[in-house]
Amino acid sequence: MSFVPYDYLALKRHFFWRQNTAPTIQKSAEGWAFRRMPAYRKKGVPDIILIKDGRFIGIEVKRDTGRLSEHQIEFARGTEAAGGTYLVARSIEDVQRAGL
Repeated sequence: MSFVPYDYLALKRHFFWRQNTAPTIQKSAEGWAFRRMPAYRKKGVPDIILIKDGRFIGIEVKRDTGRLSEHQIEFARGTEAAGGTYLVARSIEDVQRAGL
């Protein structure tokens, strides 16, 4: 990420969280291994989940040249079809232009 909007969103007192979707590593009797991801998880979940005025807003943070993956594009389409907002943010200005 070329910028991190977390402090900005916190200062604005938004209700949000950083969404991690990568599997974690855990120790087992056999040694270290990736923990299995739960059933029904979604691929392409945005970096930040924000709820504002009862509305779901997904914020995917990208560098200037970063592109969305196919899973991220699919998640964006699903979010918008369900009435939510999906934002690709490359700068704080992008976040501000979205009214956040």
